[in-house]
Amino acid sequence: MAYSTSTPAGQAVQNILNELPGALAVAIVDISSGMTLASHTNSTINPETAAAYNTEVVKQKHKAMQALKLQGEAIEDILITLTNQLHLIKLVGDGKKFIYLVVNSRDTNLAIAREVLRSQNDLLK
Repeated sequence: MAYSTSTPAGQAVQNILNELPGALAVAIVDISSGMTLASHTNSTINPETAAAYNTEVVKQKHKAMQALKLQGEAIEDILITLTNQLHLIKLVGDGKKFIYLVVNSRDTNLAIAREVLRSQNDLLK
């Protein structure tokens, strides 16, 4: 799926690409269905496939938090560090959606990437 800037999800993808032009992939994902609302890739990564699998990661982390009785806690983001890439899952929209971002770990500052994703929260409510 590509994206259209006429939707909030498409606008968020465009904003992220504008601020992180070296991003390898980005997707806005609905957690309940695992469906991609908007996405873009500059690599061989398929954001739709990644969205489906990462939806399960988020759901399993929610289950683990319940099992551990972590009251008053909420997932802000999940970081997966690979040899050369950072995969960041940022929950937005009151935890109903997430932004999935893939960047090269050598070219991107993690703090800046997190702030770029955090800045899209109001748009995706």
